Amino acid sequence: MYQNKLVTLAEMKAGQTGVVVEVLGGRGLIRRLDALNIRPGKKVTKLSSTLFRGPIMLRVNNSQVAVGFGMARKIIVEIEKSSATG
Repeated sequence: MYQNKLVTLAEMKAGQTGVVVEVLGGRGLIRRLDALNIRPGKKVTKLSSTLFRGPIMLRVNNSQVAVGFGMARKIIVEIEKSSATG
């Protein structure tokens, strides 16, 4: 079904771009991410993450947003072929 690699947002490397495929969470998480413009079909670029489960910075549209490590583990992203490594 998906041609490219599926990973969680937490597993992406800095600089990689992908499309959100699914959010594995309840209505509260989905609503919170929707407010940040993170929803299935949206293109996101991981800008950076801190070590040891810190917040993860993303670019969504032309905005920068930060999500916690726990949230990032529940966001499934399809890595674009041009930015995939391996």
